[in-house]
Amino acid sequence: MTAPARRATPVRAAEGSAATAEGDTPTGESRVALVRRARRTNRELARAYPDAHCELDFTNPLELLVATILSAQTTDVRVNMTTPLVFAKYRTAADYASADRAELERMIVSTGFFRAKTNSLIRLGQELCERYAGEVPDSLDDLVTLPGVGRKTANVVLANAFGKPGIAVDTHVGRLARRLGLTNETDPVRVEHALGALIPRSEWGMLSHRLIFHGRRVCHSRKPACGACPVARLCPSYGLGPTDAAEASRLVKGPAAQ
Repeated sequence: MTAPARRATPVRAAEGSAATAEGDTPTGESRVALVRRARRTNRELARAYPDAHCELDFTNPLELLVATILSAQTTDVRVNMTTPLVFAKYRTAADYASADRAELERMIVSTGFFRAKTNSLIRLGQELCERYAGEVPDSLDDLVTLPGVGRKTANVVLANAFGKPGIAVDTHVGRLARRLGLTNETDPVRVEHALGALIPRSEWGMLSHRLIFHGRRVCHSRKPACGACPVARLCPSYGLGPTDAAEASRLVKGPAAQ
């Protein structure tokens, strides 16, 4: 990845200006300027990560829902090592509903919090059978009523299993949204709404993937590779990490990085 040219600092609104009156954007830009920068950032990330995708392995909505529940507090790599055996044994919601608790716990123990996750999966299977004829619903309002399913998980399923708009805010998405000056919010739901107001609905799902790819590979939490960043010119946080291209390139992680 080549070193970016010196970035352009986002325009800051003067005190008492119309931009401030519009809503006090995170970087002091006008609302129009913020929207433009957010959309340009999304386009640049699309060019940098044309292969961005959900890194959980699945073949149907139920498998993705289960994998996303298992991914809490662990890595996608670990989940993908665990799910082949799980998916081979539990093929339907009814299979989870009638699962032997001890056996399922043993199968998912490596993902952590295995007792709570087992409880969620068994109850998930039961409720899918009782309320949705064993099928995974394709609406946010329905998904978030299921055991172990919050808005992040629901949006992952909506975007990747059903092709519907959904912004899944995990730790990477929330951190990068703030670092890129797209929002000051820390609550995931507020971050989701803030990003949704900046980016077209058709791009919501891919925005999540691009931010996650970027966060795992370049914009690390403790030491971002600023000198190797494809959106450095658009980032108000440029300089938090090394800006020297050679030093920064050594921080860039490969496709399997978590």
